[in-house]
Amino acid sequence: MGKAAGFGVHMDSIKVVGGAELNGIIPISGAKNAALPLMIASLLTDETLTLSNVPRLRDVAQLMQILSNHGVDYSVNGKRSGQDDLAGQTLNLTAREIVDTTAPYELVSKMRASFWVIGPLVARMHEARVSLPGGCAIGTRPVDFFIDGLAALGAEIEIEGGYVVVRAPGGLKGARVEFPKVSVGATHTVMMAATLAHGETEIVNAAREPEVVDLARCLKAMGARIEGEGTSTIRIQGVPRLHGAHHAVVPDRIETGTYAMAVAMTGGDVLLQGARTDLLEAALDTLRQTGADITQTPDGIKVHRNGNGIQPVDVTTEPFPGFPTDLQAQFMALMTKAGGTSQITETIFENRFMHVQELARLGAQIQVDGRTATVDGVSTLRGAPVMATDLRASVSLVIAGLAAEGETTVNRVYHLDRGFERLEDKLTRCGAQIERISG
Repeated sequence: MGKAAGFGVHMDSIKVVGGAELNGIIPISGAKNAALPLMIASLLTDETLTLSNVPRLRDVAQLMQILSNHGVDYSVNGKRSGQDDLAGQTLNLTAREIVDTTAPYELVSKMRASFWVIGPLVARMHEARVSLPGGCAIGTRPVDFFIDGLAALGAEIEIEGGYVVVRAPGGLKGARVEFPKVSVGATHTVMMAATLAHGETEIVNAAREPEVVDLARCLKAMGARIEGEGTSTIRIQGVPRLHGAHHAVVPDRIETGTYAMAVAMTGGDVLLQGARTDLLEAALDTLRQTGADITQTPDGIKVHRNGNGIQPVDVTTEPFPGFPTDLQAQFMALMTKAGGTSQITETIFENRFMHVQELARLGAQIQVDGRTATVDGVSTLRGAPVMATDLRASVSLVIAGLAAEGETTVNRVYHLDRGFERLEDKLTRCGAQIERISG
């Protein structure tokens, strides 16, 4: 991957001139939060795992580097003629032999999801040494659940010098693993580990997210025996080995919801190509209550808002199938222009209201009290320079800028590139006045 993975200097900004409706087609990329665990699953077999519809994102490039450190060979299929340049890429990942069972701090610290390699490594190699991840701006995400889950499967675990050292000399053994709190990452990790364990594993209080279901579907294509994915109890019968497979990454429900909210905010009519309503019903129901028309078509989801105003709606973030925390900032942007007062309660992450003071710079009226933000809708937002604090906050500022009078400049957009593939290209195609300014 080399230099390309850096995607230019980190000081890029995005300039938005508000006021245009969005009309046209936005192709929805594969889900980053599904692609990362799917790529990590390649460590479970010595055969090739082929993933299609993989988004072109910095996190994907970063994980490729981390996996190649363990001995995964990868190739990227070239574009076929006539293919849309916004279509996903196809990766072939082959971990013929694992050359290194250590995931060093300098790699794991750049990306928390890379900690998940601990599950496949200990399942296949019976040992792993993985750095504890560094902090992340949006609150603490403990790795205790991962460690307790692997310990339940019979692994011996020590923390040495900032590393989690896991050994399972005779291999992992199936067991009942009950999580005290729903954790997507821990569910991914224990599920992957259990596929090669001896006997049956039962994961209780498992995450139900579509990305967990997608990983289970891929593991089953590789020969794993899994049932119950999408419910809170997943059962896995261990098998001696997994084989290669082909798997298409599920469409990104957060990207889908983000663009749906952008259309609800600006007005217009957009087809979110390839999107599926079943992946984010709670968020789409909430959007319908604000006055947007949303319909599933064979090609994707159509979102339309005619001239009528935006209705205020209260929302509380919840684990799937509830309203996703990853759409909270975008929904708050939408509510800043609602005709009335709405309340947004964040129950998943602390520090998830960092976009509030930046939205206020555009003229939004928002009061925060603990976990709840009260938004009094205003008739007009006015463009201003703002600063992105994290991935979802940065895109909420872009959405607000699309509906603000005049020009908004969003600085520090490198956060955006972690999770949104070619955002400005997709919006420009639908009539938005938006451009990236290189730093």
